[in-house]
Amino acid sequence: MMTTPAKRATVYFEPDIHKALKLKSIETSKSISELVNTAVKEALAEDAEDITAYEERADEPLISFAEMLKRLRNDGRI
Repeated sequence: MMTTPAKRATVYFEPDIHKALKLKSIETSKSISELVNTAVKEALAEDAEDITAYEERADEPLISFAEMLKRLRNDGRI
């Protein structure tokens, strides 16, 4: 399998976030780039799951907020 060389980007972190990343980098023996890449991959995978779930439910009938509250009340959930 051929790997594509990593692309470089400049990202600006809030000071506290950068400090937390540096500390986690040291504790996990992973670079900040590895940590950020992992976090971005996880966020993108979650987005993909959300899109899939949305698409699977696209044909379901819509109900109003008021109707949803009524159903929850009738079910004893609120």
